[in-house]
Amino acid sequence: MAEKKPKVKKEPGRIKQLWQVYKLTAKADKNFVPLGILSFVGPMAAGIVLILLFFMDSPLSIFLWSVSTVLFSILLALGVLSRRAERAAFMRISGQPGAVAAVLTATLKRGYSTSEMPVAVDPKSRDAVYRAVGRAGVVLIGEGSSARLRQLVEDEKRKVSRAIPGVTVSVLSVNDQPGSVPLHALTKAIYKLKKTLSRAEISVVNKRLAGLGLNIPIPKGIDPNRMRAGRRM
Repeated sequence: MAEKKPKVKKEPGRIKQLWQVYKLTAKADKNFVPLGILSFVGPMAAGIVLILLFFMDSPLSIFLWSVSTVLFSILLALGVLSRRAERAAFMRISGQPGAVAAVLTATLKRGYSTSEMPVAVDPKSRDAVYRAVGRAGVVLIGEGSSARLRQLVEDEKRKVSRAIPGVTVSVLSVNDQPGSVPLHALTKAIYKLKKTLSRAEISVVNKRLAGLGLNIPIPKGIDPNRMRAGRRM
């Protein structure tokens, strides 16, 4: 007898995925549902008022405005819900190692370059420093306690300043302490920084920083001078 093939577990469909996201976000964000309803009902009400006041004499105008109002209301509601879902997702991973990298790679676009790997790490506390380069110059983002990160950030800032003198180096700390940036607001905080570099200058800065080594300690017991490249097959 032929062996039965194991059943492949199907991934949930798009509707089921959206429903799961909705339930998780509604549970984490109390304002999720009210804001979604308001963002849909508000434009709908405004559109109906405009139709009643100015377009009741034209059936074609009533139809076009009705369709436009419904579509705009749906798009606005989806946009609001999407942002709230993203914020709730970032709040769930806040405080975990690598959370800053997840936010930077997922949301930081518009002329900025960054990496999932930190440029400096404290092996004891696992606090880390990430680097982004863009219109605001070089942005160092500390992940962890501000007190523990102070020396790590200062060392990285000196390295960057020596490699690219004259370029603005900004520092942001991501934690729950006063004066720091919440994880979900990190991208917005970076975009608010004063723009100091052009696109051509950003390219030059990236090339110079590419030569900087990472301040990541090598595990004990490994001698970097004796490390060999893997053999080719």
